[in-house]
Amino acid sequence: MSFDRKIKIAPSILAADFANFGQECRAVEDQGADWVHVDVMDGHFVPNITFGPAMCKAIRPHIRGVMDVHLMIAPVDPYIEAFAEAGSDVITAHVEAGPHIHRTLQAIRGAGARAGLALNPGTPAAAAAPLLDDIDLICVMTVNPGFGGQKFILSQIDKVRELRAMIGDRPIHIEIDGGVDPVTAPLVAAAGADVLVAGSAVFKGGSVSNSAPYGENIRAIREAAEAALR
Repeated sequence: MSFDRKIKIAPSILAADFANFGQECRAVEDQGADWVHVDVMDGHFVPNITFGPAMCKAIRPHIRGVMDVHLMIAPVDPYIEAFAEAGSDVITAHVEAGPHIHRTLQAIRGAGARAGLALNPGTPAAAAAPLLDDIDLICVMTVNPGFGGQKFILSQIDKVRELRAMIGDRPIHIEIDGGVDPVTAPLVAAAGADVLVAGSAVFKGGSVSNSAPYGENIRAIREAAEAALR
């Protein structure tokens, strides 16, 4: 998993067909997805329950590229090893999820995965400042975590800009999660984001048996984001 700042589209399987996850992962990659984003929710840290390590392990053979696992759970530390063993390339934990985020990030790297730090909309960019040497990715939540299909929170664009300046030349991705579509993608790309998580905006209009709309949706988001960088 090499580092670059090219725009990467990471479809969130939260918006996929739950009965066909393996095929859905293959379909979005075949249609141009760079990463596959897995939203793990526990019904405690966020008001929804989704999947665990067993599901990640089950879809791993169907993903050729990066499996990007976003843990919206608390506590986090007891589950890091299991998600790493399931084949996660990136494991992202929330700064708000526990009292010892340094320990969590070190445990993620120690388990062999890239370490991501997620910030809720109400958490300032400054929360990431002491952690920049311990992370490979910052995930900026542009909706409140818990459910797909929410409206993008525009105030987060300034946070992205602030984080990009803070990161400097460090090899840290800025990921956007929530409400990404061809309208919002150029706003965050111009501010400095390079990984764009999109759920309903990618999966709408398509299916495993008709995956061409996935490609059209991915291209529309990518082209809108890249146009903002020209």
